[in-house]
Amino acid sequence: MSAPPVLQRGDRLVIATHNRGKLQEFADLLAPLGIDTVSAGSLGLPEPAETGTTFHANALIKAFAAASAVGLPALADDSGLEVEALNGAPGVYSADWGGPEKDFAAAMQRVYDEVTAVNGWSDDGRRANFNATLVLALPGLTSAGAHQSFEGKVYGTLQWPPRGEQGFGYDPMFQPDGATKTFGEMTKSEKHGDGSRSDGALSHRARAIAKFRTAVGHAG
Repeated sequence: MSAPPVLQRGDRLVIATHNRGKLQEFADLLAPLGIDTVSAGSLGLPEPAETGTTFHANALIKAFAAASAVGLPALADDSGLEVEALNGAPGVYSADWGGPEKDFAAAMQRVYDEVTAVNGWSDDGRRANFNATLVLALPGLTSAGAHQSFEGKVYGTLQWPPRGEQGFGYDPMFQPDGATKTFGEMTKSEKHGDGSRSDGALSHRARAIAKFRTAVGHAG
């Protein structure tokens, strides 16, 4: 992998996602950098087919598609919920479990049904984690080696019924270790922390972005 650039205040960075929930989290978490972020959706870029079988592979596809299309550095994320009782599912297919409409109420119901089918609602069976993998791609480079990746994970337990209306996706059914609230019940500051915390209230995406900030020269 090539060394990441040092992004300066005012530099432009494409956020290669069309997911509004993710876009809002990126905006909040990248705000301290002072860089100019623009979404792939606002640039009218199509969503590339996510044909990878890992979070890294899918993030790589999205980052290179955006960087090559507009000639700017691009940051992409692929993330999902991994349930131990389901051998890591839904994993990279987390959004797909919500169907064509990305209905996460339906997706959470499917997780509940699948875990129930394997008698997985014991203390151990409820274990799960969120994974967020970021890839930074540079324009003009098409080699899969010319990128940087950053991974963040947070571990916890599944909750049923879901609780809370904050966040997005599977947040209402995931309670991070050491917390009494689900991600769906947490405020933004509770969910993400301040970028320096290492406890379960610091989200997977915030952990990955903290690594990204350090790599591009903004550790604070």
